[in-house]
Amino acid sequence: MSYDPSDLDLERGFKNRREILGDAWVERSVSRATNFNAEFQHLITRFAWNEIWGRPGLEKKTRRAMVLAVTMALGRWEEFELHVRSALVGGDPDTRLTPDELKEILMQTAIYAGVPAANTGFTHAQEILREVGPQIGYTLEPMSPLDAFHPGNGKDLVTASKPALHYNLRKARNGAPRKTIVLSHALGCDLTMWDWLANILAADCDVVSYDHRGHGGSDAPATLYTMPELAADAARLVQELDCGPVVWIGLSMGGMVGQELAIRNPELVQALVIANSTSAYPDTVRQAWQQRIETVRAGGIEAIADAVMERYFHDEFRKESAGLVAAFRRRLTSTDQDGYIGCCNAVGTVDTTARLPKISSPTLIIAGALDQGAPVSMSETMAANIPGAKLVVLEGASHLAVAEQPKPFAQAVAEFLAALK
Repeated sequence: MSYDPSDLDLERGFKNRREILGDAWVERSVSRATNFNAEFQHLITRFAWNEIWGRPGLEKKTRRAMVLAVTMALGRWEEFELHVRSALVGGDPDTRLTPDELKEILMQTAIYAGVPAANTGFTHAQEILREVGPQIGYTLEPMSPLDAFHPGNGKDLVTASKPALHYNLRKARNGAPRKTIVLSHALGCDLTMWDWLANILAADCDVVSYDHRGHGGSDAPATLYTMPELAADAARLVQELDCGPVVWIGLSMGGMVGQELAIRNPELVQALVIANSTSAYPDTVRQAWQQRIETVRAGGIEAIADAVMERYFHDEFRKESAGLVAAFRRRLTSTDQDGYIGCCNAVGTVDTTARLPKISSPTLIIAGALDQGAPVSMSETMAANIPGAKLVVLEGASHLAVAEQPKPFAQAVAEFLAALK
């Protein structure tokens, strides 16, 4: 066997080093080596860039993030600047970070390594962004901290029109919004029911979630509501935001509101998703809704809370996800009693079946195979009466399907959105 003089570990290290830092930086570094530091360059190329960066256990973007966090925490600002610059414009484009990804790394490091380190890190990073911004299409612009908000929670606002509706706006993260989506929650819940899905959809859409009257941070008039009134609330929200036509995604009560809105204001609805809902209840169930109202009036929402959780979540889910179920229970029992009763009346008297053929927007209907509150047969009735409607039944889901089966729910919505023009 012939002798191979190549130092394979060194060559692998140089390959990784070029991939991460870029050819120009590596060539400049090598050209500056001397008889004093050449061995050190040899060492770090083999061990840092081959032994660590060459390991397949983490993606290189993850390793970039780790290096930025550690160098910032330790105050190694020359190394930090090197890796910020290379993360934005150097090396393989597939391993680079966007300015927003860089910002998230600095934000998280602030918590774990201290605000002073992050303050200096932001200063260095901004100087580099001013330098390389034109290359990557990014511009630093003045912005008041008063206008900033948590991108994972959205910006909380209230309608000017009355009764006031509390709503939340997430702007599309990846440039111009493809669509505007409105998320409408179930009875006894609030807009946080949608947080997980909202953050997924906000990648390329503006997403509005809101509290129905009587729920969360919205006004709660002390009267019995009707579904047309809840649909009128929805219409004025869309009109006040001037964001229509929208993709309406509603679950249970939210799906009922979506039906009424699409019938009464078709110009405001581009597409409709109705989940775990119905277009009408039989007389026996209507009577049960009136009984619920009387029970809540007599004993408060606590009197019906356990029964509601049993309808919202199936037995196995309640056992495996007790903490999540407890959170929904707390939200239910903290709902304004007058508002809850008012919405119970609207839900219990819903009646759109005969008018469903008037819905002209593309429609997806999602049902839970285990749903006792809105059995699959109710979704089949809606699918049969709405022209061109598509029905998807999620296995392992009861009434709050977006909470029990979030990924299949999101997939069904994503496929529906992808098919829209």
